[in-house]
Amino acid sequence: MKNVSMFLLVSTLLAFRPTLAPRKLVADKTKSTVTYSMVHPMHKWDGISRDVNAAMLYDEATKQIQNVAVAIRVATFDSQNQNRDSHMIEVLDGLKYPNVTFSSQDVKSNPDGTLTANGKLTFHNVTKPVTVTVTRRDVGGQMVMEGKFDLKMTDYGVERPSLLGLATEDQFRLAFSLAFK
Repeated sequence: MKNVSMFLLVSTLLAFRPTLAPRKLVADKTKSTVTYSMVHPMHKWDGISRDVNAAMLYDEATKQIQNVAVAIRVATFDSQNQNRDSHMIEVLDGLKYPNVTFSSQDVKSNPDGTLTANGKLTFHNVTKPVTVTVTRRDVGGQMVMEGKFDLKMTDYGVERPSLLGLATEDQFRLAFSLAFK
């Protein structure tokens, strides 16, 4: 009888336990970056933004990401060359279209441990579907999401920047490292 009473008590407590709702996690700006890499016939360079706004809904029970959103202001990228950065803002119409955004409500775990985020990237006021492979690592109490993908400027209506009459390659790479507490 005692075992039946204990079973009923535990069953009752479990039935009324609160379910874990997905938590909103915000990226740690001190540890998150988005980098673009471009190639010109005369040189290569990277521009890094350390002013990344990112958030996700994370389901504690399933350890799954439900959705993610990222926004970066074009003017925050630093290539270690002020003239080049100003020219990039001009080429990208950074005053008219100040943000690059990505959002996904379709994040899936892969057998190899990576994640696939199917979402939409808005760049230069053009929105296109993008699929991103993401590597997740747990580092010092933070969940770090890293990945990279290639884009073509002309797909987003951007005229390729040029120097000395030579244009950059159309394709460039975006890489990210987002740290969530």
